[in-house]
Amino acid sequence: MGLKPLRINGKTVDIPIIQGGMGIRISLSKLANACINSGIVSTISAAQIGFLNKNFRKDPMGENKIELKKEIDKIREINPDGILGVNLMHAINHFDEYARFLSTMDIDFIVSGAGLPLDLPEYIKDSKVKGAFIVSSARAAKILLKSWDRRYNYMPEFVVCEGPLAGGHLGFSKEDMESGNVMSLEDIVGETKQIVKIYEEKYGITIPIIAGGGVHDGKDMARMINVGADGVQISTRFIASYECDAHLNYKMMIVNSKESDIVRISSPAGLPGRAVKNFLTEKLKKENIEVSYCVDCLKTCKKVGIPYCITEQLGNSSAGDDNGLIFTGAKAYLIDKLDYVESIVNEIIRDCKLELNLLGGM
Repeated sequence: MGLKPLRINGKTVDIPIIQGGMGIRISLSKLANACINSGIVSTISAAQIGFLNKNFRKDPMGENKIELKKEIDKIREINPDGILGVNLMHAINHFDEYARFLSTMDIDFIVSGAGLPLDLPEYIKDSKVKGAFIVSSARAAKILLKSWDRRYNYMPEFVVCEGPLAGGHLGFSKEDMESGNVMSLEDIVGETKQIVKIYEEKYGITIPIIAGGGVHDGKDMARMINVGADGVQISTRFIASYECDAHLNYKMMIVNSKESDIVRISSPAGLPGRAVKNFLTEKLKKENIEVSYCVDCLKTCKKVGIPYCITEQLGNSSAGDDNGLIFTGAKAYLIDKLDYVESIVNEIIRDCKLELNLLGGM
């Protein structure tokens, strides 16, 4: 197995890495430009991107749209031809309106997870923006491929398989996570690849399989390539970069974390999540945290009796409050310093090539 270029929306990168979208306000234009300049694909997160705007609580959708356009414009001013996408959670309210809005933007793809985005092609099929999805099982991939095929005659530009070591919301139940009854990322990739083959043959196309969740270094990347992945999605590693849009306090919570500091918590979204242990995670063991306001962000949030407001706590942490919610991947404790994106990418690729016994070029 070797490293092959990754092609998305008619554009190609020689390094098959996608920088994953992280919210709230963690992966925006600064990180995106650094990633594109380093030769990889970049994803910004649409999640409550307008959180810091004065009018956010009164008009969250309006402010989010304003900030999305601003961030995309900042990227395209510097990198008009780089491969750029937006992560748009399917669990958000008004998913359809956000997807239609993004279909008019100068981006290459929308990638959607946190639910089954069965309807995504409806909003982008007549645009230049491509659709992709994130799944945590081959079964979910099968459902989505079958639906997109039958309803829209449309196929994803790529599929991200996300394993149980991912950061943020996890695509597995609390019970399965606690019992260990979850598939490894390698197995999810292998099974999904077999299902995708059917549709690749039907449409005469290639649908890249991207492995994400717990991919930290070159050895992890090589392991995914060896089981059939066409590339990898890396997120947490890029938080600890000088260029990441996150507040320095957030970055240092990642850098200073120990293995015992990486914990799972419940989310108002109804899924388990992974975060850095801090005041918030410890308080939640005893009591819920009072909700100050609600912007009606998630379809799955019950609003009453929830442990905390996820928009408020993620937004606070992105603005520098290290008592807020610090989402992270399972291997965050391996990070011990801030570094530049280019250095991170070069190290990952160097170690991946060594692991794959690739001595020459790509």
